[in-house]
This record gives sequence, structure tokens and C-alpha cells, in this order.
Amino acid sequence: MKKVILLVLLIFFALTIFKTTSFKETIYASKSVDIESERLIVKFRRFTPNIFREKALESAKANYSEDLRLSDTKVIQVPKGEFSNAAKTLKKNIFVEYVEQDFIAETQEMPNDPYFPNQWGLEKINAKGGWDKSHGLNSIDVAIVDTGVNNSHPDLAGKISASVNCIYSSCPGFTTNDPDGHGTHVAGIAAGITNNSQGIAGLLWEGRIMSVKALDDTGNGYYSWIANGIVWAADNGAEVINLSLGGNSNSSTLANAVTYAWNKGSVLVAAAGNSSSTSPKYPAYFSNVIAVSATDQNDAKAYFSNYGSWVELAAPGVSILSTYENGYEYLSGTSMATPFVSGLAALIFAQNPLWDNKDVRTQIESTADKIDGTESFWQFGRINVCKALGCIISGLTPTPTPGVLPTATLTPTSNPTPIPSLTPTLTSTPTLTPTPSPTPSVTPTPTPQNLPWWCKYVPWHYTCQ
Repeated sequence: MKKVILLVLLIFFALTIFKTTSFKETIYASKSVDIESERLIVKFRRFTPNIFREKALESAKANYSEDLRLSDTKVIQVPKGEFSNAAKTLKKNIFVEYVEQDFIAETQEMPNDPYFPNQWGLEKINAKGGWDKSHGLNSIDVAIVDTGVNNSHPDLAGKISASVNCIYSSCPGFTTNDPDGHGTHVAGIAAGITNNSQGIAGLLWEGRIMSVKALDDTGNGYYSWIANGIVWAADNGAEVINLSLGGNSNSSTLANAVTYAWNKGSVLVAAAGNSSSTSPKYPAYFSNVIAVSATDQNDAKAYFSNYGSWVELAAPGVSILSTYENGYEYLSGTSMATPFVSGLAALIFAQNPLWDNKDVRTQIESTADKIDGTESFWQFGRINVCKALGCIISGLTPTPTPGVLPTATLTPTSNPTPIPSLTPTLTSTPTLTPTPSPTPSVTPTPTPQNLPWWCKYVPWHYTCQ
């Protein structure tokens, strides 16, 4: 027996000396993560001859291999879904010390804004993961059609590209301190200055804010003012128009303004309303507008939020910290949920410059998380920034469906009341725990085991028994 062992060892060392490696490695100038395959790290035992390493990797059906700087350690790549089979094969090999998956890590960008830890909404929609993919572009404009935006706020002033007052049909330029504070709060959520070691973080790091005043200093505005603001924003190149406001009555004028902006390429996002009902709000009800409900920290529908089949998406809207007057404040409402969607739309426009508004809208809706209430309270779910920007789901090709405005009997109104900002007591929806049905036990059918090829040389090894 000792002579046999000695003979095998001599063969091993002879092969090590005279056999040169035949691994073929392809060297690239740069590499990227390949989502269509899986990589394994294989650590061989010291002094394992190259021919046995090669045979082991061939048995795993590897597409290629590369050496690591760690001794006796290689990386192999197998087709997606073959990781388990390849790992089992290699673990049976006596020359393999260990096998493990070559896991993927990614940057974890964290803004340095001191109040960021208090912004639970950004955490809920996975903004950090999305920021690893895109910060936006300084050429992207988000129009805040609202009470105005405080031009002197330190977390906003540097991003305001235009400031107009569309209470007048000519929409003249103006400077405002936004006495109501609503528009300033909304602007901070969508696009407050981020990573400036001050205040809060806005979802859109790089981008511009258009301050479009269409509500008065008490938060009220005529439909005609709002239509002025929508048309001005579209004419001045706003990729996204945020409408954290709403009225109870349909209007041809408002519908025409929405259609005009949509045909100019803008994505329009509006608040679903705070009356805790299925009653539609306008302009959110129009099909060329994304209607947004509010959710709380538990991903439950906020108790005040409107809902229904006419609502597309949900976003955080309870106790949202943002810019307010010259400081910061927590406010609640579908008004606060809406700019999360607007900020995401701007990020997608920046990442995909060839996409149109239909593509952007489809991307947001198709990547939303289907939380409880989806298809009941809202159609698609709560937005997920990471998924929408491709850090989890990539290669999505949107198939947009053109929207059609609803037909309704028009009732003229005046002085509609916009959605108020609330500070509600948080509530949560209980989650039901289903009783699982017992699964019958099945006796597995044994499958014949194929012994490694080298067993004919060392048949006494335990794996060959």
C-alpha cells in the first residue's frame, strides 16, 4: 500500500514540474459586474498540481478562470443558475480547500446633511441605493407649482433657476419668502440641496427648482392660476411638474393645461388628497397625471390619504421633515408624498436622456414595491428609487401606454381649497398572519452518485467509498 501511495505522489510532482498551466484568461481594459453569470471563488490545497486544478474546474463547467493575488485561489464563472451544481462538484474534490460565491458589494453613499437620519421617507424608498446610480443632472428642472419657494432658504436658494408669479397671466418674475411655507416644504423634499453639511437632503441631488407661484399666501388658488403655472413650466422646459394641490371639481381649463404640458414632454405628479376617501381630486384624477397617495413608516396607507383605482402610486407622507420658512419642519399630507415621486422622475430623466415622459412614468410604476394595499388603494405600489434606477432591476424596457383624459360632466367652480398639511397621529394597519397548509412529506428517490475521476488512483479516500 505504501508503494502505491508513493507512486501516486511521484506522479503528482512529475506532473507539477512538466505540465504548464493551460488556463486561458481573457484580460480586459476594464470590467463590470455581469448579471447573466455567477462567479465562484475556489481555494485549492497547497501543492495541488495544475492538471488536477484544471480538471476540477472543467468538472464545474466554468466558462473562464482567473487567478487572485491570494495564493492557490482562483475565480471561475458559470452560467446563471449553475452556482449550486458547480459548488457541489468542487466541494467533493479532495484538492479543493473551499468554494464560495463571489458576492457583489456596492458603494453606500450617505449624504452628510445633519438631519438626514430623521428623514425616514428617504430610507423607506431606498434613496441611498438609487444615489449610487444617479445624483441627477443640473440641466433637469422640477417645477414646484405651489405657494412659491423661499428664495433665501440656505438649503434651496442655490438650486432655484426661476421664480415666477402665475397668479398673473403673464407669470412675471418675482422674489418671495413664501409666507405659507407649503411650497418651500415641498421643494425641499423633491430637490433640497444635498450633501452640503446643512439641514436636510433632497431626493434630487443635482437638478434645478422652478418656483412657480400659483397659490396665494394662504395656500388657496384659482384653477386659472394653476393652469397658468402648468403651461409656463412646460413652455420653459420643466421635465417634471409637481402639483401638491387639488380641487374637488373637474375643469376643461385644467385638463387642457395638463394635456398641453404632457404633449410638451413633462411628467406631471399630483396629490391624491387628504379626505380619506375615494373621491377624486383634480388635477390628480386626469390620466396624464400621476396621482399619489400617502403612506406611513409601516408602509400602511396614511389614515387621511385618499385612495382608489384612479391613484397610481404611494409614497411617504406622514411626519416628513423638510425645509420650511427659514428653517425645517415636519409636515404630513399627500402634498408631502407627491414630491418624492417628482424627485424620482427627475433622477430617471437624468439617467436616461433619450427617454420621454411616457418611458419615465412607466419606469416608476413598473418598479414600485407592491406593499399591502396595492391594487386596492393604489394601482402599482410604493415607489422604490433603487429599483427605478436599476440597482436591483436592470435592463427594463418600458412599454408605455398613452393616457386618455377621463370624460366627466364639467361643473365650474371658483377658489378651490388645496390639500392642507396635516400632522396626524401615526396609525398602522395590522398584518394578518395566514395559517399555512401542511405540506405532505415526500420520500426522495435516491440518485446514483458519480465518483470523481481520480478515485481509481486513490480508491481508499472517503469520497470514493
